[in-house]
Order: sequence, then structure tokens, then C-alpha cells
Amino acid sequence: MSDSMRKTPLNSIHRHLGARMVNYAGWELPLRYRSEIGEHLAVRRDAGMFDVSHMTRIDVGGPGAVAFLRHLLANDVARLKPGQALYSCLLNEAGGIIDDLVACCLEDDLFRLVSNAATRARVIDWLRHHAGGFGVGIRVRDELAMIAVQGPKARGRTEPLLPGDLGRRAAVLPTFGLAREQDWLVSRTGYTGEDGYEIMLPSDRAEELWHNLRQAGVRPCGLAARDSLRLEAGLNLYGRDMDETVSPLECGLARTVAFDPPQRRFIGREALERLRAGGVERRRVGLVLLTPGILRHGQRVRLSRGEGCVTSGGFSPLLKRSIALARVPVGSDAECEVEIRKDWRRARIVEPPFVRRGKILINMEQRDE
Repeated sequence: MSDSMRKTPLNSIHRHLGARMVNYAGWELPLRYRSEIGEHLAVRRDAGMFDVSHMTRIDVGGPGAVAFLRHLLANDVARLKPGQALYSCLLNEAGGIIDDLVACCLEDDLFRLVSNAATRARVIDWLRHHAGGFGVGIRVRDELAMIAVQGPKARGRTEPLLPGDLGRRAAVLPTFGLAREQDWLVSRTGYTGEDGYEIMLPSDRAEELWHNLRQAGVRPCGLAARDSLRLEAGLNLYGRDMDETVSPLECGLARTVAFDPPQRRFIGREALERLRAGGVERRRVGLVLLTPGILRHGQRVRLSRGEGCVTSGGFSPLLKRSIALARVPVGSDAECEVEIRKDWRRARIVEPPFVRRGKILINMEQRDE
């Protein structure tokens, strides 16, 4: 493992627990501790936690903060009040996705953006490049750590461990709600399809919280489980399911674009309006493999109306078979074929998510022939 990789404040704990460490977007992070399927099922059935301190946290503040973010983001932060958050894409002029992020409204003129580690430099440069004339300050919050606690029992085990009355206020948060206490920020958000919290806190308090969560029965989980959980939940991964060549209208994120009010001229709007008027030619679907094999990123997908490709794939511990997200030509095929090691395998086309809040959402009665 290279010494040049960035390390989170919890790095020594991961090593002490015997995690297998990997390079992820320049960060040394745990892939798994013992069993990725065990970690996956802990989140679906009980409670698990992830070190997500590698995520980029950026505060945007000042009298022009709302106007600035309404210009930059496809979703509309004018909908937010302090204590609320929303999910949005950051677009280029062609309507392609620079990154997907969560925008948190901390105060009327102060927002925190939480974006991906792999796009860190691009996002920071983009914000600074477009900030001129808006009267905003941009501050990267690298001094904070971030822990995600997810699962049906996650909230109840986390709330007693939060400082002051933060736990009491977190307990009544709606989805995408926020609670703050000094440098602590708790949001009822996550990337697993389960309920839970994402907690931003001072780095020097991260080890204590991690230890207390373990003592409360929350299982440490790595990147492998995080990926299989988000895949079951039908959640996109930047760089796989979307990038700067893909618009929100083509990857299942049309709902995150606020076209109203029509006078808001956000970056990428004109391109999206042209695409919407002309009709998209490709769309995101879910796939369930009907034969043995594993679906993987980049595999060809063959339909009656043309070809597409798998954007994310893997094994689903709940469905006990391989599933995927794919981008395919618009149409209504019920099945397709996927090329796996030069062999074409049958797959069923479904509407993601596959799993949400521990429940399988697709019809699994159809069996292999």
C-alpha cells in the first residue's frame, strides 16, 4: 500500500480490526473486515457502519449562496429551509454529470455540499471557477470525519451516543433532515437503501464514536458491502452509472432535475431541454440474470432494438443471484441477453430498486428455464 495515499482519522482502527485495505480514489480504505456478505446482511437486518471520511465536504456561504447554487445545481436549493437537504447533480454545459452530491442547508446563507472522493479536484475547481460575482466563500472541510450508520436498528443505537441533545433532535428528523450541534452534523441520509444517519464530526472525536457504536452492536462494514447494498437499492455510482457523457435523463435521475421555475437558468439546462424535447434514446434499467454467472460493468447487452451495456453489476445477497444496472435503447423488452465471457446469457429487465428497507421489490417467481 502506497504511503502517498490519503488516510482517514479511522485508518489505525481499520488495521487493528484486520480489515483488508485497498486504494480507493487515492484513499486507503477498508474493502472488508471478514465477510462482505455478512457485512451486507448486517445492514439489511440490523445495523452496520462505514467510514466515509473520504467524501468531499465543502461549505458554500455568503449572501449569494442561494443564487450561486441555483445556478450550479440541477435541483433547486430554494426549496430548502435550514435543517433540510436534497440530492442533486452538478452538470456541465452539455448536460453531462460532473458529480452527484447532497446539498445541506445549514443556515439561510450557508450550505454544505457532500460529493464524491474521485471527483474532488474537479468539483472544487468548478465551484471556484463559477463563484466570481456571486458573493460567496468556499471552504473545504477536511478537518471533519464522516461515519455512515445504516440499517433498521441503526438510528436507535446511534442516538444515545450523540453529544448534548443531538440524539433527541435526530430521532425526530424526516428523511433528508439535518440536526447540528457545534461542529457535529447528523443527516438522515445514506447510500444503502436502509434507514440511518450520516454523521459529520470533528476528526478527533471519530475514534470515540466508532468505538461506542461497536460497543452498541453496530458492525463495521467495508467498501464491498457498501457497493452491493447500493446496487440492490438501485443507486448510481459515479464513474460507472454516470459521468460527464451521461445526462440525468439517461441514468434514472430525471426526478432530481428541477425544471420549474422555468426562469432558473442552471448550467446544463438548455442541453437537457433539447434532450427532453427530442426524446432520450437510452435509459437506465435493472437486470436480473436468469442463468448462472456474474454481471459486471462493461458487458454488452443485446435487445430486439439494439445494444446497450451493463454499467454496474454484481451478486445480490438478498436475491441470491446476479443483478445489474444497465443503459439500453428506449423500448419495452421484458428480457435481454448479456455477453459473459463470450457467451450470451438471458436476463430479465426490471425497474430498480431491487431491494429497499430490507424488502425485495421485484417479482422473483419467474425461474430459470
